[in-house]
Amino acid sequence: MVKELIIDSTPDKGVTIALLQDKQLVELNKEQADNNFAVGDIYLGRIKKIMPGLNAAFVDVGYEKDAFLHYLDLGPQVQSLLKLTRIVKNGSYQEKLLNSLKLEKDIDKAGKISDILSRNLLLPVQIAKEPISTKGPRLSSDLSIAGRFVVLVPFSSTVSISKRIKGSAERNRLKKIVESIKPPNFGVIIRTVSEGKGVDELQKDLLDLISKWELFTKRLKSVEPAQKVLGEMDRASTILRDILTDEFTHIHVNDYALYEEVKSYVQEISPDLEKIVKLYKHKEPIFDHFGIERQIKASFGKTVNLQGGAYLVIEHTEALHVVDVNSGNRIASKENQEENALLVNKEAAKEIARQLRLRDMGGIVVIDFIDMHKPANRKELYGFLKECMANDRAKHTILPPSKFGLVQITRQRVRPEMSVVTNEKCPACGGTGEIRSSIVLLDDIESNLSYILQEQNEKGITLCVHPYIGAYITSGLFSTRLKWFFKYGKWIKIKNISSYYLTQFRFFNSKEEEIKL
Repeated sequence: MVKELIIDSTPDKGVTIALLQDKQLVELNKEQADNNFAVGDIYLGRIKKIMPGLNAAFVDVGYEKDAFLHYLDLGPQVQSLLKLTRIVKNGSYQEKLLNSLKLEKDIDKAGKISDILSRNLLLPVQIAKEPISTKGPRLSSDLSIAGRFVVLVPFSSTVSISKRIKGSAERNRLKKIVESIKPPNFGVIIRTVSEGKGVDELQKDLLDLISKWELFTKRLKSVEPAQKVLGEMDRASTILRDILTDEFTHIHVNDYALYEEVKSYVQEISPDLEKIVKLYKHKEPIFDHFGIERQIKASFGKTVNLQGGAYLVIEHTEALHVVDVNSGNRIASKENQEENALLVNKEAAKEIARQLRLRDMGGIVVIDFIDMHKPANRKELYGFLKECMANDRAKHTILPPSKFGLVQITRQRVRPEMSVVTNEKCPACGGTGEIRSSIVLLDDIESNLSYILQEQNEKGITLCVHPYIGAYITSGLFSTRLKWFFKYGKWIKIKNISSYYLTQFRFFNSKEEEIKL
């Protein structure tokens, strides 16, 4: 599988990042220049309101709406975090790490938030979900700092390993390495990309994370409530950190400053891949050059066409997404109707897995596949969908088909869904659905024609119009064009252009140069 990353940076739209697999668009990420409250950012929150009924609190982090913090998101060592915050704010904490900090007991999993937090209390919190629709950010006080190979978890001592690393020997090797190099009172999560990596690479990544923690404690002392203490990396670097592998062949960037930044970061995390980072220099927009704009327009509409005539209809609500699979004009005889339904469903499953990543659809997704009567075919489709979803980095759960043939998917949603407007405003009506009447249009044409012939004294005039208007002007024994000939004494050539919208017209002189009006 060949992977490419195309990064489009513009002053007005921010940075848009497209991930291609075998030239097909599978992920699209956008980052605005003023992108605050990104997943992973750490703020010094101030508790505004305790909600015992919800067992949650609303926290001021500087957003227009208070952020939401549930008891289950406090983390077992929230008391230690509160203790550290008090000591740092008092100026009595001189260390950069947690070597001498005596950790507090874990909180009760079934406890009440009112026993832990109180109004106006200061608590460092991390963005777990970005603001979505009418909701403010969702928070966690179980802090973590992610690196390329490992994740640093303060106030813990546990070393855990990604479930995707299967070999017991490799799991033991990684665990021994990390346990030997991690500082006291810090836990570590070993990520999937750590498989096969040596001590030097893991230690370098861990030291980078430790330096970020030291920066966090330093800033915590002086930062004001509701301000950011530690920010996550920009979106481009985050994607590179999480997915960059030897399968990548090209990373194209159209902005020089961002190109230098990306190249420097790739050189730092994977020096052997530095050569794949290239600066795009062509005049054509970068997304047009690589065919991404066309794929975006074809992939983000309500209807998504598949090969062979089948298509998907995707509907969205606040908390639910519905995907309907239609066979379209695909023809099948009665004998192979079941097999044809399986083929269409598998083709749809592959595209649905891509659409979930591409649009970053989260929450509950219900898929209405074409009915199949054989249990073996339903089981095969279920297994194929799970296989197609295996590369999705978002946490997800797929339930087997129900007795109604519906498949339900829950997918982690941490950012607003990617939405791209695929319909363009009609240039003829400006989106109103109404255009000028043909009589008024002809008056406009004749008014301009009179000015060109009598005031500018042009000769050899050609009028370019939509074929319908052209037919109206030239039809009949005493056509409109013949009336113009008798009135102005000059024959006007009419040229029909089907790409013109109905009310569009242009005049050209004998040199085929457009006459500006």
